[in-house]
Amino acid sequence: MNKSLIIYSSTDGHTKNICNYILSIIKIKYNTKLISINNIHNESLQKYDLIIIGASIRYGKHKPEVYDFIEKYKAILNTKTTAFFSVNVVARKIEKNNINTNPYIKKFLSLTSWRPNYLEVFAGRIIYSKYKFIDKIMILIIMWVTKGPTDTSKIYEFTDWSKIRDFSNTLIK
Repeated sequence: MNKSLIIYSSTDGHTKNICNYILSIIKIKYNTKLISINNIHNESLQKYDLIIIGASIRYGKHKPEVYDFIEKYKAILNTKTTAFFSVNVVARKIEKNNINTNPYIKKFLSLTSWRPNYLEVFAGRIIYSKYKFIDKIMILIIMWVTKGPTDTSKIYEFTDWSKIRDFSNTLIK
């Protein structure tokens, strides 16, 4: 059986949830390992046929570890079948929910020379009650400015799970 590696960079755990969902689909073709980008240092990438990286956005940026990892392992990544996806709340808007219109995918591509075989963007979620005070206030302000949800007593799930299913199925064809 082919081997795949799913690497996640998650701020609040939702990107990891998405990665687990992808794993549940691709496991029919791949023996898959899921690992945090923070724990990747002892992993041999050579043994994997497919490498998937999922990264969340916080305050307009992917974490520096994502770019550091890609730069460090770009030569290996370029010899493998690879996929990258970004998880961000901006993708909740129909006009910003694809790889050609999402500002964070565009920024990602401008900051790295790595070009994965598969690229996607998924809308995230907001759980105000889970955030530290300053994060809650900052996200609340961002949502107010962008005409997003501001009721801090609610959970806002923007993720289109069927889009993730379709992406996952593409990886196993």
